[in-house]
Amino acid sequence: MFYTSTRDTSIKVSSSEAIAKGISAEGGLFVPEAIPLLAPGQIDGLCAMSYIERAKNILAMYLTDFSQQELDYCVNGAYAPGKFSSEKVAQLKKLNDKASVLELWRGPTCAFKDMALQLLPYLLTTAAGKTVKDKTVVILVATSGDTGKAALEGFKDVEKTKIMVFFPNDGVSPMQKLQMTTQEGENVAVCAINGNFDDAQSGVKAIFTDEKVLKKLEENGLMFSSANSINWGRLVPQIVYYISAYCEMINSGEIKNGDKINIAVPTGNFGNILAAYYAMRMGIPVNRLICASNANNVLTDFIETGIYDKNRKFYTTASPSMDILISSNLERLLFELCGRDDGKINEWMAALKSEGKYSVDAEILKKIKEVFVGGCCDDTLTAQTIGKVFKEENYLCDTHTAVGVRVYEEYADKTGDETKTVIASTANPYKFAKAVLSAVGGSECDDEFERLDILRQTTGEECPVQLSSLKTKSVRFSKCCEKDEMSNAVLSMLGIE
Repeated sequence: MFYTSTRDTSIKVSSSEAIAKGISAEGGLFVPEAIPLLAPGQIDGLCAMSYIERAKNILAMYLTDFSQQELDYCVNGAYAPGKFSSEKVAQLKKLNDKASVLELWRGPTCAFKDMALQLLPYLLTTAAGKTVKDKTVVILVATSGDTGKAALEGFKDVEKTKIMVFFPNDGVSPMQKLQMTTQEGENVAVCAINGNFDDAQSGVKAIFTDEKVLKKLEENGLMFSSANSINWGRLVPQIVYYISAYCEMINSGEIKNGDKINIAVPTGNFGNILAAYYAMRMGIPVNRLICASNANNVLTDFIETGIYDKNRKFYTTASPSMDILISSNLERLLFELCGRDDGKINEWMAALKSEGKYSVDAEILKKIKEVFVGGCCDDTLTAQTIGKVFKEENYLCDTHTAVGVRVYEEYADKTGDETKTVIASTANPYKFAKAVLSAVGGSECDDEFERLDILRQTTGEECPVQLSSLKTKSVRFSKCCEKDEMSNAVLSMLGIE
């Protein structure tokens, strides 16, 4: 299995090279030359396996230059007993007769990003050992909240790596900010920016192709890579949990092998739902992929019209990890749907950069609508959904999961579609205690940790210790820079002049 770039199909690299580099030199995203197919009967075999064994089998189809011994080392290390609060790793919980939630937040940072970012350090260091043995890998991350902490925790004190995270100063929840700024580890650095997530993401992408910065890294025995979902090593582990969810639906008797399911995903950067698309392309029977957005509904409009236009008001919402107007992973989907035409991808991405928008032709839009449904939900509806689901289903969901639930319910009501549905649950509700507490009618207060106690008393749900223990941790990182100073901040944090 080799990988090419969405913007230059003449490129051909191994999975190790794709993971180590993170992003192609010309700015394209690495994709497999062909999407592997599940063999007849393979789903039955996967149903009988643990999550760890499923992961090994599925990853082996994509990472063909990793030996079985290397995959065993990576997967066993990532999902070792005790790292996740569920033996299932990704736990499926029935919400009602039609829908189940896939709890992807049972890892060390209480967010779905742990599913990939506990594995990526193993994949990346193994890949680097094959391709760039003499260099230290510098991981650059832009985060809208959850990726940053999950990446910091995953790469903390990993040999021959350094990790630097940029986040929007006023665009994450208090708990998310505390998780990042108190991060332990000798190889970590965190910096806020005056701007939003799109500014942080664009800044990181620009640094990756900044010749002056790259030259200084080369002189110091360093190289860049990424822990964002632009890195294939971040995205491929996410395919696993959708295939695993299908197996769990079979095992529980909810469906029979061959039955179609819907998958509803709250998403901003399009990576989480793209992983579901790849699972579908591999052979998981899918009826609809439901793309749920918050008030930043650029993806909803795109799925409806075929016009991607980021020239709109940016909203800071109660679901900050989805506060995104430039959905990087959409590029990978478009690459597949346009027949892997890198010329079209370059044309669309150039228009996005210069004009802030692009439009796809009618044929591409038709292909999108055959699979995807888009919907959006503002903060008022998000809060109503949290309260309703808690009252009616006795299930407490965070603000992002609530967006997924609401958009799915509106879709089902509108269409009458009774297909069994998996809703991706992306974060523990205690990460967004203020909004969740308000939604379930708890008494308000100004102290974040007092909120945790009130939310526990109000709902009976326990707060994860990795969040409650932040109260006694000291803030290590308080630097904030302008969005056009990010490259200087990187060099400063690396101690390079």
